[in-house]
Amino acid sequence: MKKSLVLAAAMALGVTTSAYAANPFSDVPQGHWAYDAVNKLSAEGVVDGYPDGTYGGDRLMTRYEMAQIVAKAMAKGVNVDKLAAEFADELDSLGVRVANLENKTDNVKITGQVRYEYGDRSGDFDKKGKVAKHRLRTRLFVNGQINEDWSYTGRLQNDQNLADDKGNDDLKLNQAYVSGKLGGLKVIAGKGDHYLANGYLYDDTAEFIRASYGKDVKVSAYYGKPTDYGYDKMWGAEVSGRLGDLSFSAGYDEFKDAGSSNSMTLTQFVPTAEGKDNSVWNVSAKYNFGDVQLAAIYLNSDNDKATDIAPGADDDGYVIGLNYKGADKNKPGSYGLFANYYNQGVGTTVAHTMFTGDWDLFAKEGFKGYMVGGGVTVAKNMVYQLHYYDLEGKESGLDDRVIWSRLQFMF
Repeated sequence: MKKSLVLAAAMALGVTTSAYAANPFSDVPQGHWAYDAVNKLSAEGVVDGYPDGTYGGDRLMTRYEMAQIVAKAMAKGVNVDKLAAEFADELDSLGVRVANLENKTDNVKITGQVRYEYGDRSGDFDKKGKVAKHRLRTRLFVNGQINEDWSYTGRLQNDQNLADDKGNDDLKLNQAYVSGKLGGLKVIAGKGDHYLANGYLYDDTAEFIRASYGKDVKVSAYYGKPTDYGYDKMWGAEVSGRLGDLSFSAGYDEFKDAGSSNSMTLTQFVPTAEGKDNSVWNVSAKYNFGDVQLAAIYLNSDNDKATDIAPGADDDGYVIGLNYKGADKNKPGSYGLFANYYNQGVGTTVAHTMFTGDWDLFAKEGFKGYMVGGGVTVAKNMVYQLHYYDLEGKESGLDDRVIWSRLQFMF
């Protein structure tokens, strides 16, 4: 079939229009009987021509090439039922190929976050700790679908300390893991976020494998290696569930071989002698009262007998939290308010969920105090948060106060 016949058929179907100024094909000059129709078909994406810039109107077409034109015309809403029936087999084949291409295009997705953070400290530790004065953090997430049951996630991160112009100029892959299903188990394996006891015990990256089973009541267990913090490996298990507006959990975690290989100093984070294990169990509950959520957690550690500052210090603790509403990144003007009271003994935190990181100043004695804060969505995918912390050592009484803020962009 010649393209001139295809063009005539397209014209008969009403695809023609007034002349366009552009001349997309060198072999269809102005004045040619098909000039208007060719320009319209090209502008609508129905015909593409050849790499040498020609239309090839007298060239014989294959049935597959014709099916491509019919498919594009159908996508534009042109009634080509007779042509579609004639080339049904080729269109079916083309549909499979197009679907496969679209699926491959959607197979990998990239999302990201850009955070600007500012913090300031006062009190007995005003020159210590790791509160960011001005920090810009960029994270890119790469998500790839392996098959219908398994996916891959990677995270690239760059940090810039804008206060002293000292930062990490490298974009590093600091997370990489796969997640999926094995029978009735949900499995995640690799290096990723690890979250224990609502984040009050551990909230950081780790190298681990975790499996969970169940829906309304879920049982999970893991084994892995924490990111620094003085321990070489860890393992644990948790049971969690929900009854209406009440959710609950109970867990046990073991941190092993303190000081054996991790890079952070033993004295900074681990309050006991080298090789000492830290065993922690916890129970927690949350209850929703409409827009208000009340949460509480109790933790107990056996890591209390050999601290440098306070031998025999408290080995248990609790956190009580109150939340009102929440800032939804998709709803400008939405907001949330929150407050926590902390009373955590030695060993009940290894990598705390506090944004400021101030918990490490009290690793050898535990701490108590409070945090209040709020967040608001200033524009779609732009959320601002402000926190205030007032903490003190449970034995020394040393005081630490921090104001911390973050503006986060998400895309």
